[in-house]
Amino acid sequence: MLTDSDRYQLLKALEHNPNLSQRQLASELGYSLGKLNYCLKALMDKGWVKAENFRTNQNKTAYLYQLTPAGITEKARVTRRFLQRKVEEHQQIEQEIEALKQEVAQQTP
Repeated sequence: MLTDSDRYQLLKALEHNPNLSQRQLASELGYSLGKLNYCLKALMDKGWVKAENFRTNQNKTAYLYQLTPAGITEKARVTRRFLQRKVEEHQQIEQEIEALKQEVAQQTP
């Protein structure tokens, strides 16, 4: 199952550099090649990414991964969800830090 984080990272990377090879993309995202292949297939099955073979490229296995209009819309949705989650995490961390500061202040003679 593709998490919002995976979806966001992959859609963002493909939007910025659609001509990366799967190996390069996996390395950039810190994914195994198998995980990246699974994620790309899931995005293509949803119609959010399409793969086009470079016809003029000597390496006939090279593909250009492009976001479809539906993929661009999904990237906007997942970006909003990802941002909201990060904001909530940030607020939680701020609360934890404040609680720790109070604990330290109470323990300090």
